[in-house]
Amino acid sequence: MSSLEASKQSTFTTTGLVVGYALCSSLLAIINKYAITKFAYPALLTALQYLTSAVGVWVLGKLGFLCHDAFTLQTAKKFLPAAFVFYLAIFTNTNLLKHANVDTFIVFRSLTPLLVAIADTAFRKQPCPSRLTFLSLFVILGGAVGYVLTDSAFTVTAYSWAFAYLVTITTEMVYIKHIVTNLGLNTWGFVLYNNLLSLMMAPFFWFITAEYSEIFSEMQSRTDDWFQFDAFLAVSASCVFGLLISFFGFAARRAISATAFTVTGVVNKFLTVAINVMIWDKHANMAGLVCLISTLVGGVLYQQSVTKSVNVPVTVNKAIGSDDEDEKQLLVEQKRDSTI
Repeated sequence: MSSLEASKQSTFTTTGLVVGYALCSSLLAIINKYAITKFAYPALLTALQYLTSAVGVWVLGKLGFLCHDAFTLQTAKKFLPAAFVFYLAIFTNTNLLKHANVDTFIVFRSLTPLLVAIADTAFRKQPCPSRLTFLSLFVILGGAVGYVLTDSAFTVTAYSWAFAYLVTITTEMVYIKHIVTNLGLNTWGFVLYNNLLSLMMAPFFWFITAEYSEIFSEMQSRTDDWFQFDAFLAVSASCVFGLLISFFGFAARRAISATAFTVTGVVNKFLTVAINVMIWDKHANMAGLVCLISTLVGGVLYQQSVTKSVNVPVTVNKAIGSDDEDEKQLLVEQKRDSTI
C-alpha cells in the first residue's frame, strides 16, 4: 500500500470514528433526557450503563468478537483516578439533565473547548492554538450563550449542577487524553477498565446522595405496578448507546486532539437541539436558532492542532482494535520518544 493510500485510509478511519461518536453522543443525550424523565435516579441509571458496557465487553471478548486487555490490579490502580473523574463527569451530566433542559446542558457543554484548549497548552505542552482556532472557539461559545439567553430561565439547582459539570468535564477531557496516550491499553481495554471501575464506585454515590432510600420508597409505594415498560425501554436504550459511545469515544480520543474531540461533542448537539425543538414546548425562538447556526459555523472554522502527524496512522490502527505486535511495539517506542 502506498503512502497516499495509507493516508487516505487513515483519514477515512478517523472520520468514521468521529462521525460514529457524534451520532452516538447526540442520540444518547436525547435518550438520557427521556430516560431520566421516566427513571429519575441518576446514580442508578449511570450504574446500569456501566454494568451493560463492562459485561458487554467481557462477553464479546469471550465469544471472540473483540479483544481487550486483561483486567489487572496494577493497571487498575493507574487508571483509577481517570475513572473517578469520568464518573463525576457522567454523574453531574445526568443530574444536570434531570434538573435543567437540554439548552442549559448545551451552553455549559460549549464552554469546555476553550477551557480544554487552554489546559492542553498549559499542562500537556500542546502547541498554542492559532488565532483562527481561538476565533472559532469564541464563536461557538458566543452562539451557544446567545441561544440559551433566548430560552427559559435557569434555576439555582440547575446552575449548581451545571458548574459542577463544567469543572469535571473539562478536567476529564484533558486528563483522559493523557491516560489514553500513555497507559498502552487497546480501545476495548479502556472501555472495560473505565466502566468496571466506575461501576465499583456507584454504591458510594448511592449512599452519599441518599438515592437508595428514594428507590426503596418508590418500590414500597408501587408493590403491584412497579415495573413500567416505557421506563424499561428508555433505560435499555440508554445502556446500549452507553456501550457504543464507550468505543467511539475512546477511539476518537486516540485519533484526534482533546480540543477537537471536545468541539465534536459541542457541534453534534445540533441534532439534540433539533429533536428538542420537535418534542418539547420549551425551546428558543428564531433568534436562538440563528445563534445555534453560528455555533455550527464556529465548529466548521475550528482547525485541529497536530503535534506529531506521524502518530496518526498507528494510533488509528490501535484504536480500531489492531493487535499486531509490531504495531504495538512501534506505538510504545513513539510514546516513549515523544514529549507528552
